Amino acid sequence: MTRLPLVCLAWCVLTPFARAQFELPASTTATKAQWVSEVRTLAPGSTFTLALKLAHPEGWHSYYQNSGGIEQPLSIQWTLPQGFSAGPIHGPVPEVKDGFFGKSFVHTGSPVFLIDITAASSLVTGNTVTLSALASWQICKQSCLNEQVPLTLVLPVGPAVAKDPATADLFAKARANQPAKPRNWQVSARSDGQDVLLRIDPGEAVAEDFADFIPNQPFVQAASAGGSIRRDGNAWLIQLKRASMDALKQPIPQGSSFSGVLLGSRPVAIPDTVIASPPPASLPFSRYLKILGGMLLGGLILNLMPCVFPVIGLKIMGFVQQAGEDRNKIALHGLTFTLGVLVSFGVLSGILFTARAAVGWGYQLQNPWVVLSLMLLMFVLALNLFGVFEMGTSATAVGGSLQSKHGLTGSFFSGVLATVVATPCSGPFLGVALGVAIVLPALQFFLAFAAMAVGLALPYLVLSVFPHLIDFLPRPGAWMESFKQAMSFLLFATAGYLLAVYAGQIGPENLLGPVIGLSAIAVAAWVYGRWNLPHRKRSTRVTALVITVLFATAGLFLAKPPQPSALTWEPWSQARVAALLDEGTPVYIDFTALWCPTCQVNKKRAYTPEVIALMKAKGVATLKADKTNDDPQIEAALRQLGRTAIPVNVLLSPGKDPAILPELLSPNDLLDALRKLE
Repeated sequence: MTRLPLVCLAWCVLTPFARAQFELPASTTATKAQWVSEVRTLAPGSTFTLALKLAHPEGWHSYYQNSGGIEQPLSIQWTLPQGFSAGPIHGPVPEVKDGFFGKSFVHTGSPVFLIDITAASSLVTGNTVTLSALASWQICKQSCLNEQVPLTLVLPVGPAVAKDPATADLFAKARANQPAKPRNWQVSARSDGQDVLLRIDPGEAVAEDFADFIPNQPFVQAASAGGSIRRDGNAWLIQLKRASMDALKQPIPQGSSFSGVLLGSRPVAIPDTVIASPPPASLPFSRYLKILGGMLLGGLILNLMPCVFPVIGLKIMGFVQQAGEDRNKIALHGLTFTLGVLVSFGVLSGILFTARAAVGWGYQLQNPWVVLSLMLLMFVLALNLFGVFEMGTSATAVGGSLQSKHGLTGSFFSGVLATVVATPCSGPFLGVALGVAIVLPALQFFLAFAAMAVGLALPYLVLSVFPHLIDFLPRPGAWMESFKQAMSFLLFATAGYLLAVYAGQIGPENLLGPVIGLSAIAVAAWVYGRWNLPHRKRSTRVTALVITVLFATAGLFLAKPPQPSALTWEPWSQARVAALLDEGTPVYIDFTALWCPTCQVNKKRAYTPEVIALMKAKGVATLKADKTNDDPQIEAALRQLGRTAIPVNVLLSPGKDPAILPELLSPNDLLDALRKLE
């Protein structure tokens, strides 16, 4: 994030106060920082609280987690022992003041922040543990100043937690200054596309008259800044303005949840609440008519699939046999069959609509798990249509059994069963339907699926009215299998498009896993289609199923979204390396490329949590020299290191020779090199 210009304050050099058990180096911060522990002794598996008190210079202030602009709130980077974890930062209720970009949410005076730490359960009584962290914040007055304080805390381990009586008053006051946590309050949030609308209902009459709402999310203004807050019976209705661009004209990601603080005589913390996005606007009739036509055509083409086409004549002849020569009865059977198809598609579309609503309007394709699921579905259905394995091969037999059903009830359930039988062959057209389902409002959504259902049922309906047209139907044959395989390429193209979307979400450097994962799933489908056949021996079929499950599971594991990287990689440049080394900052450079498989393997195995923690503790800057495309400057840098091929990973320290690490990188290689840094 870009910072405001920094002001050097010559008069603000002082050493922060600390209790005896803390080791704080001399600091040049203008703010007096006190790190305080609520306990003198911790126990295995216990949770204890640390406090950070910031005494700002007169007239200066720091910022709430939502500063209201681009200012930097308090952040703490922890380096904790194995098994320890740190909770979120809990601060006092902020003040609202006029800032450069509108309303700002600030802390003045001496705010105290609390952090809960959970100890490892494997600790041994009598030992000591060392916790290290780096606290960073920004203070502003006329201008702003970035400040940092390192922290090292050493605590003994005892059989039970022992609190420090000397700090009890500080922690009691700090907790009293935090917003209250409501019980059983009902909170809902929705968006009208830009603003956030909250409804907060305590469930009973509350005399408190809240005057404002401070959001926790960045770039969202308080209710008093262009929004509104009003009573609605026992509830409060709150409108909050949300920016789409920051002050530097950069787009702001719009989150899917919301929280904040209600300001009153006793402020109340409103917990994180999922934002319900507004339904999409209806498409103009002219555009929607094209979608309806496409869905109708998709349903019609579905009848040409090998698992559907042979059923048509059998079913119509069944209608004729049941109704005799009464054309009205034959038509009634056709209408009832069509009703069964419509009801089946109604159930299918209802399931999809519910799944879509659970994710949230408009957010489906922002979720990498949703994109991955759609990609795998399209890919597997494409393999099925191409003939790698078969689903729905009993369609013709089902058609024969439908012929034996009697009465309108039998015709209705024949329509239901025909839809079920057709589903495995409907991949290319269900892919279109899923794409439509993401953007259409409810009425247009269900009508689109109804159009596809009418397309599937239309040949049955027409032939039940004009049974003699059966003689003009083409004979089933090899052309149907060729048509089915041709349709598979539509699905392969759809899966490829979704893979491109997925690559954008997880990063191109993580694409090797999904590509290999898709290959493993293709092997699973091939093994299943080749050896899990009725004429094979039972032992062969069981072995095929086991191999199928193993390859499919491995493919899913490889294709799943990766964990976000805990390292921040800057683009490499020779000038940036020189500037960092001049500042005394060690530099780690990864010379890599997307086409380098060893580079991708290194990324997966070398950067363990222990390595990342040590990198941060040593203050190492991480730079990526991407050689995916030709770059003469990178080539020159590699030659200076005596290398021509990648991967090359090098650790640079001011005044020392470069430490070039092994090509196949391991965590121990990195740990050994990092520990040698001064």
